[in-house]
Amino acid sequence: MSEPTKRATFGAGCFWGVQVAFDAVKGVISTQVGYMGGTTEHPTYRDVCTDRTGHAEVVEVEYDPAQVSYSQLLEVFWNIHDPTTPGRQGVDVGTQYRSVIFYHNEVQRQAAETMKERLQASGRFKRPIVTEIVPATSFWRAEEYHQKYHEKRGGSCVL
Repeated sequence: MSEPTKRATFGAGCFWGVQVAFDAVKGVISTQVGYMGGTTEHPTYRDVCTDRTGHAEVVEVEYDPAQVSYSQLLEVFWNIHDPTTPGRQGVDVGTQYRSVIFYHNEVQRQAAETMKERLQASGRFKRPIVTEIVPATSFWRAEEYHQKYHEKRGGSCVL
């Protein structure tokens, strides 16, 4: 009997491009974009964009651990954004665009912390890594027009 699917949640800037990156990973069953880490119940995109709710734009990843490991998903996360810029990714500025890993269990927390420490020590990044590693909270699914945005709208994705 195969292992059940698992969840991982990452914030790495605008969730549209982050979703594209994780959808391309073999072993990822599904993704959805939404908001996590804030204080407002049922936030909307308009709420989160005020930079007052405390939410981050995130991608929730459902994956098959027999095909892709959590560590492999972390590698994708670290490779698709700049984890040294607090409250921004590229032209997107605000705490909703922060670099954050929301862990769902102790194994995920330990893996994320270990990889962050290893990357910091490697010298790959010239500035300190500011990625938050915090417990997952309520996931609020974003409005339907945000789901699979690049598939619906076409065009390239700059990460």
